[in-house]
Amino acid sequence: MTVLPLASAPADLRATPDFSAQVRRGFGRQAGSYEHHARLQQAVAWRLGRLCRTLPLAAGPCADLGAGSGLLSRALVQHWPALAGRSPLQLDQCPELLARNPLGPGLLWDLNNGLPQPLERAALLVSSFALQWLDAPAPQLRHWAEQLRPGGWLVLALPTSGSFPQWHQAAARAGVACTGLGLPAAQPLLAAAAAGGVTLARQQVLRFSRPRQGGLATLRHLRQLGASASRQPPLPPGKLRRLLAHWPAGTPLTWEVLLLLGRKD
Repeated sequence: MTVLPLASAPADLRATPDFSAQVRRGFGRQAGSYEHHARLQQAVAWRLGRLCRTLPLAAGPCADLGAGSGLLSRALVQHWPALAGRSPLQLDQCPELLARNPLGPGLLWDLNNGLPQPLERAALLVSSFALQWLDAPAPQLRHWAEQLRPGGWLVLALPTSGSFPQWHQAAARAGVACTGLGLPAAQPLLAAAAAGGVTLARQQVLRFSRPRQGGLATLRHLRQLGASASRQPPLPPGKLRRLLAHWPAGTPLTWEVLLLLGRKD
């Protein structure tokens, strides 16, 4: 797989270097075992592949934004006949994940900086479990929608603000900060896609649970995924013990995931 050099980005969309680098390092450290732990991400990729299997696809660039190891693109290529011979360009800021992505070529790219010039008037932009890591998810999503050509498709999945209620409740009971990543709400994202000219063909907010996952197992699972970056400092040991003591034992960890499928007017 070829990893292309970083290109110039639109000047009106800027990254926060420290947090962006923290995200990159987290996934880089766990790249070798990412897919072993990414069961939910694999399931969502498979679902999106099935949803897209009968869609028409116009000529033009196709890209997977925040592609990582290529879970979503592989599911789409497997299920969607219109993508035969048109593997989406794989964009990600983590070179360790791109190196494990069997689809090529790959572009090393920080999506906080918008989309690269070759994706103007794209026929297809897909993304799964990536948009939530950006500094401004809703404005970036509108930018993606605006880059599509008429008739182009936007296919998206990401966890949203209703995720991890057990974590938030435990933090409130313990009187400590919830240090998980702040996730965007679904409704502003839907509005952003519409403002970018995309008509939604399908929108779903799904809930998934990992059974009997307590506080320590939850934090360990996110670390094993490489998904432990946060804009808040970690809890000191005493507060962490208090958080875990208030975490409801034996309750499932709940993810709220937005699925969006839309076409540019």
